[in-house]
Amino acid sequence: MGPTGAGKTTIVNLLMRFYDVDGGAIRIDGSDIRDLPRDELRRKFGMVLQDTWLLAASIRDNILYGNLDATEEEVVAAAEAAHFDAFVRTLPEGYATHIDDDASNLSAGQRQLLTIARAFIADPAILILDEATSSVDTRTEVLIQEAMARLRKGRTSFVIAHRLSTIRNADSIIVMDHGRIVEQGDHDELLARRGFYHDLYRSQFTESFAETAGTPG
Repeated sequence: MGPTGAGKTTIVNLLMRFYDVDGGAIRIDGSDIRDLPRDELRRKFGMVLQDTWLLAASIRDNILYGNLDATEEEVVAAAEAAHFDAFVRTLPEGYATHIDDDASNLSAGQRQLLTIARAFIADPAILILDEATSSVDTRTEVLIQEAMARLRKGRTSFVIAHRLSTIRNADSIIVMDHGRIVEQGDHDELLARRGFYHDLYRSQFTESFAETAGTPG
């Protein structure tokens, strides 16, 4: 976590080898990622990003993009795990529903749930979740958070977030500022240090409390 411009997305770009480090090394299970072919490396990752990208194709084909060899049963199971199946079944054409070129026939939350279903069916070893709930309403955010929690189970996950409630239960929180790691630890450790994370957490908590207090009962 960290403010805008801290370098969070740069780390993702380095993990995926969109460009390489010019010092040190990134290793997966002891292997330098520069020794792996890019396509082999990227198959290890699943990504759910703030800006979704979908094909102008059916919902089924969009989920299958995560694993072209998956069966119909696996497509449905992935959608169920992502809390997306119930919505699909309300559509006249179900999984055959065609998504517009700009995906305007799906809401922002529905697009996110679809990309989570795609990540489920890909079954990656490592997950990258980058601000995946930043543009949805509170009710949809709860569904997405539940789906992502299920998706993270048993996997190494990098969760990039501005909302600290998203990452407070992480095993390790890496705090970045101006391209550098300034703190690292779990939520309780970082609060106890009363440093950068503590100040940011308190400011978000205060803002949230003020918004709630100002809402008519």
